[in-house]
Amino acid sequence: MPHEVRVLVHQAAHDDEQLHAVRAAYHLVSKRMAGVPGMLGNELLRSPLDPTALVVVSRWADLAAFRHWEEGAEHREDTAPLRPYRDTRLAAPFGIYEVEAAY
Repeated sequence: MPHEVRVLVHQAAHDDEQLHAVRAAYHLVSKRMAGVPGMLGNELLRSPLDPTALVVVSRWADLAAFRHWEEGAEHREDTAPLRPYRDTRLAAPFGIYEVEAAY
């Protein structure tokens, strides 16, 4: 049985101007991706321990739905506004996780 998938993309905002830009880019990307088959929603999270660290968490029906969108032509265009804010402090600025358990 397919599991829901979470995709985490780490962003960084080193000052208030960049934070505003990340928020604006997040809202633009979210509007562009509204209605993508298999996408269940997304969130922009900010760390209270490191205010420069943000993460976009998207929820997908399953890995196949995410991969189908990721391999499509729209992927790069849809997410382009957030790309300049990827957190380059990390070895990998993103992660893909299947839900193993939930309550």
